[in-house]
This record gives sequence, C-alpha cells and structure tokens, in this order.
Amino acid sequence: MPKLPILSGKDIIKILERMGFDNVRQKGSHVVMKKGSVGCVVPMHKEVAIGTLHGILRQANISPEDFMNNI
Repeated sequence: MPKLPILSGKDIIKILERMGFDNVRQKGSHVVMKKGSVGCVVPMHKEVAIGTLHGILRQANISPEDFMNNI
C-alpha cells in the first residue's frame, strides 16, 4: 500500500472530481461528494489527517493505489 500524502481538503476534492465524483452540497466546512450512489464527506481543512483520508477513501470505495494514481 502506498503511503498517502498530507493534502488539503481542496486538493482531495480536485482529485475526486478527476475520478468522476461531483460536488453535491456543502454545509459549513464539509463538502459532500457523490458518484452514483456512492458518497463521501470531505472536510475543507488546510491539512487533512492521514486517518481521515483513509476514511474518505473507504466511504468512496476507492483503493489508496487508485487514489495515488490520480494525484
């Protein structure tokens, strides 16, 4: 498993959009991204913790390898 980098919420959203996710809505500092019936919530922080990024990828059914290939 590749080591995930520390990214901002904005960077994670850009990568997810490249992977086909759409920005559905935002409430406060959390953005909901959806692709079909699969969704995930991305916090708009300056630095998103690695564990949080793993949780986002788990929600979105994306492997870390696929995510790293789209950076």
